[in-house]
Amino acid sequence: MSRLTRRALLERWWVLPVAGTLGTFGYMGYYATRVLRGRRGVGQEAFVAGPAARIAARSDLAGAWDERTFSYGGRPCTLLRLPGPVAGGLSVGGAHYAAFSRVCTHLGCSVNLVRDQEVLAFAFNYRPPQGERHPQLGCPCHYSVFDPLRAGEAVFGKAASPLPRVRLEARGGDLYATGIEPAPEFSG
Repeated sequence: MSRLTRRALLERWWVLPVAGTLGTFGYMGYYATRVLRGRRGVGQEAFVAGPAARIAARSDLAGAWDERTFSYGGRPCTLLRLPGPVAGGLSVGGAHYAAFSRVCTHLGCSVNLVRDQEVLAFAFNYRPPQGERHPQLGCPCHYSVFDPLRAGEAVFGKAASPLPRVRLEARGGDLYATGIEPAPEFSG
């Protein structure tokens, strides 16, 4: 049995920093691949029915990108009037609406509507492609960005799953929430 001598140890000291460096870069590659390629697209609507709750009058949302926040099923949510129809949204009389949970699917922080493209570029390090420059839902904790015109799909950052959608119904001049998609597992 050979003994480990001081000389033998000093001749092989380089193995530790090289192994540490390779392990670090390997993990960084794995994590980058998971963040960039691990996104789940918006699937079929999977609303869980709930009690009807009045959110807002349709007249409160007069123009595109008007917003109202509310709570439904114990979760903070946001209602948006959008310039066009969206999967899982509601179109009534030429107006298009969609509602989403405001709980980020990465680690559960609260997302906000980011209207200014320069704030999106500077604070979130995200500049949408030329044809998609419109307000986005952004998470200020880890800078995930969700596109309301793609039904809440995660388009940038650490979040892998889209925001859960809220089912909307129009009753007279009012909008009601009548269901919500289940919250996904956090992707942290």
